[in-house]
Amino acid sequence: MPTKHKTTRATRRKVSARTDAISILKGDHERVRQLLRRLENTTDRATTQRKDLLSEIENEVKVHTTVEEEIFYPAFKEAVRSKSDQEIYFEAIEQHHVVDLVMPEIKSTDAASEQFGAKAKVLKDLSLANCSNHAAIGV
Repeated sequence: MPTKHKTTRATRRKVSARTDAISILKGDHERVRQLLRRLENTTDRATTQRKDLLSEIENEVKVHTTVEEEIFYPAFKEAVRSKSDQEIYFEAIEQHHVVDLVMPEIKSTDAASEQFGAKAKVLKDLSLANCSNHAAIGV
């Protein structure tokens, strides 16, 4: 009997750790979404606010994508069995790649320009698409 209790406790810890990791990823998604909404709602006169928000978004995205790409995605790839889950995996990787391409471009764009606003919208759309993929798999 005591062995069963230890196994149950260990199982609960694994489930709890997984749930905590997923909760953290979901929280990251929500923080980035909020920051992107705030960025999108700025005007071309709010250059300092735009730069500050973009810097905050970049930091959040860097940490978040590192965790996903080094821990979550490899585990997900090993576990997937269906074609649609495999497609979600590769789409998520590509979405991260495109964000990596867009981020330096938006950083080098004049924060007072219309192009900055357009690039901020594209960044938001990419992030929302990535979050949709994660929602499809429960993250």
